[in-house]
Amino acid sequence: MMTASPNAQTTTSQRPLGRYFEEFQVGETLVSGRRTITEADVTAFAGLSGDFNPLHIDEVFAQSTPFKGRIAHGLLVVAIFSGLVNQAGWFAGTTIALLELTTKFVGAVKFGDTVQVTLETLSTRETSKPDRGTITQKVTIKNQRDETVIEGQQTVMLQRRPVSASR
Repeated sequence: MMTASPNAQTTTSQRPLGRYFEEFQVGETLVSGRRTITEADVTAFAGLSGDFNPLHIDEVFAQSTPFKGRIAHGLLVVAIFSGLVNQAGWFAGTTIALLELTTKFVGAVKFGDTVQVTLETLSTRETSKPDRGTITQKVTIKNQRDETVIEGQQTVMLQRRPVSASR
C-alpha cells in the first residue's frame, strides 16, 4: 500500500499541514532542524548564482583573508534557512506570501558548519481581508558553536483558519 509523503501537497478536501495565522502566538519560539554546509553546496550555489567570488571558491586566496579559508555565500545560508523552515512544516499550505525578509550577516559560515534557525514571533496582525493575517518574526541563524551568523526579520501573510476548520 502506498502512503503519501508528509510533505505532499494537500488537496482542497484536506487541511493544510502548516499552521494558520491564529496558531502563531507573540513570544513563541520555533526551532528548525539542522543542516551542515558542504563544499558541494557552495560549488552548486556558485554555479546557480554566477557568484564565483574567490572568497567562496579559491582556497589559496581565501587563506589570505581574515576568514583564513573559504566561506559559504551569505545568500546560500539564507536559502538554506528557507529550506529548514519549510521542512519544519510550520507554513506548509497556509502561506499566501513572504512579504518581507531583512537579513544582517554577522558571522561567517565555513564549510562543515552546521546551521539551525530560530524564529520568534514578534507580532501578529489581522488584515482588511477576513481570510488572512500577517505575522512578523525575528530570524536567528546560529552555527554549531551557538554563534549567530545571520539575524533579521520576516513578515509572512498566512491564511486564517476557515470557519469549518478545527484542530
